[in-house]
Amino acid sequence: MLVKILPWCHSRRQTLTLHSSIPFHDVTQPTILCISRFLSQSKSQNEDTYDPPFSFTSKTLKPNNKNKEKKQGNSQNKASSKSERDLDFPLKSTLPFNFRYSYSETNPSIEPIGYREPPRFSPFGPGRLDRKWTGTCALAKEAVDLLKLEEQRREVLGEPLSKEEVAALVERFRHNDCSRQINLGKGGVTHNMLEDIHNHWKRAEAVRIKCLGVPTLDMDNVCFQLEDKTGGNIIYRHINILLLYRGRNYDFKKRPVIPLMLWKPYAPIYPKLVKNVADGLTFEETKEMRNRGLNSPPLMKLTRNGVYVNVVERVREAFQTEEVVRLDCTHVGLSDCKKIGVKLRDLVPCVPILFKDDQIILWRGKEELERDSSSLIEPTTDAR
Repeated sequence: MLVKILPWCHSRRQTLTLHSSIPFHDVTQPTILCISRFLSQSKSQNEDTYDPPFSFTSKTLKPNNKNKEKKQGNSQNKASSKSERDLDFPLKSTLPFNFRYSYSETNPSIEPIGYREPPRFSPFGPGRLDRKWTGTCALAKEAVDLLKLEEQRREVLGEPLSKEEVAALVERFRHNDCSRQINLGKGGVTHNMLEDIHNHWKRAEAVRIKCLGVPTLDMDNVCFQLEDKTGGNIIYRHINILLLYRGRNYDFKKRPVIPLMLWKPYAPIYPKLVKNVADGLTFEETKEMRNRGLNSPPLMKLTRNGVYVNVVERVREAFQTEEVVRLDCTHVGLSDCKKIGVKLRDLVPCVPILFKDDQIILWRGKEELERDSSSLIEPTTDAR
């Protein structure tokens, strides 16, 4: 074992035994032979016992060069295919509505007061769409014929489904482990979601949509936007679970062109939601309302990405007896808190007067007080 590890020891021992009988005066010449033999034997044995732990670099470079050539060839093919695809731009879509990032979470009637990026930066990419980007939406060029759209939609939907067919589809798609499912988050019904729905419709008759977060405050609006933008029909609705049916005569090859947004546009700047002094109140009254709301017990506690289907009804019922309501939104986030306040302002209706420490303080408003006071006054009758 040691001989293999240290071959020079074996060679040196051999040279000493061979020349031990030579006289001292004749050692000079044999020593040269011993040194030469020592070098030759050690070299030969080292060559025999040499076992490199890895292969030479010259051998490993060859396959890498081939891989690089393959990668370069693939990149050239991809570049050529992309250049061929670029010839189809700008895309022309026959969809009659304005393209927005979110259809259910934006209000077209409210105009922004500013933009965080120039309106010329279209999220569809430069020169990829034949519509002008205004900073909030891409405007449709052609006029909309509502009667013609309704007729086309009826043709695609075909005859209404029977109860047995609806039950079969519901049993197939209503479970949590359904493969044809889309999660609708705080962005609501987004533009790119329309493409996902059509891709699911290519292989299945219906799509299961699970809604979470802020959009669940107004499920009616979510259902309307899904049916209006896709042309499908919602055949099942249970709390936050929807089932969107494509229609009997749906043809994937004849679906409309839906250009995709390449990035999420920056949200524009809208008017301030909470004013320093609420309309109909003085500064001292507004301050008193805020302190009263912070010190009152919370009406309910909202969780992050929860289901807020019953929040609007709960707030309306609370305003029948209370003037100020507090919602505990711990761990929800400030941006979601403001979105919840905007929706409650329009749906209840009410006035948000404070967002502080993940708490939402709502005031029912002066108009509600006037309605309550007028309802208490009994109508007088003329005795004559």
